[in-house]
Amino acid sequence: MESLTVPPRTGHKTLLYSELVTQLEGLQSDIAILGMPFGSAYSPRGFTNDQTNAPQAIRDVTDRIVRAPEHYDFDIDGPLLQGRTDIRFVDCGDVLPDLKIPGDHYRKAELAVRHILKGGGLPIVLGGDHGITNPILRAFDEVGPITLVHVDAHLDWRDEVNGVKDGLSSPIRRASELPFVKHIVQIGLRAQGSGRPADYQAARDYGAVLISAYELHEVGMKAVLDRIPSGGNYYLTIDADGLDPTIMPAVDGPAPGGVDFVQARALIHGLVKKGRVVGMDIVEIQPAKDTATRLTCVTAGRLIVNLIGSTIKAGYFDR
Repeated sequence: MESLTVPPRTGHKTLLYSELVTQLEGLQSDIAILGMPFGSAYSPRGFTNDQTNAPQAIRDVTDRIVRAPEHYDFDIDGPLLQGRTDIRFVDCGDVLPDLKIPGDHYRKAELAVRHILKGGGLPIVLGGDHGITNPILRAFDEVGPITLVHVDAHLDWRDEVNGVKDGLSSPIRRASELPFVKHIVQIGLRAQGSGRPADYQAARDYGAVLISAYELHEVGMKAVLDRIPSGGNYYLTIDADGLDPTIMPAVDGPAPGGVDFVQARALIHGLVKKGRVVGMDIVEIQPAKDTATRLTCVTAGRLIVNLIGSTIKAGYFDR
């Protein structure tokens, strides 16, 4: 019988047509999406920050990021999963706070990532503000030495803000305190954030490699990649304001002169080939500020596509 109608569109329940899995204990996967909408707020208003809407906003533009997963994609020289039918690509849903236990969502996020890693998965985390990187990174203590690669306009070395030590201005300071984080490389720094001169000095004293956006534009991403230790386990954290606002405008602190898409893509592909990317997050998107084309969310999705396709092509998940 001829079908005269189709079901109403209700949006995408998962990112990039992946399989929805919310039972994480015992999960075996290759690539796992995790939503982490909430960080640690600095004020009551911070609990309702628009960044909490970003994980679903990115999922909702799945069909603008990838029209069909079986189509050829020039960014990754093949389809999304490179024609592999054995790749298990899952979306684990979102970690939400428990209003009766403040801060417990950080524990749950860390545990969720531990389950993903134990089952062989590469976690890709959708924030949320940059505070979410703190609990995610803590789950990597058994992975081995980590090189943290940070794309951001801002330094994020504040020790605390309003007494909160694990919020959006502190993730790199907290990462520097983890014994398994051995190197920190920060790319795209420019303009002015919440960092004070003392925070800048703390980053220098630690030995963080600080690469301004202007140095990047002058020397190119290949030269920047050459400054990152080879053969490492890389965790990549991308603050949306690290990229130029012409391609990621929906952020709280847009700063002209940022990392462009070609450079960000080169960083991802370069890290995949240089060692092993063990995790990634994208944070600080404010969907209400996105344009009609949802360019910010689409750009975030395209960076994720480049990580997925390049890791598969590099043999990360070969049996």
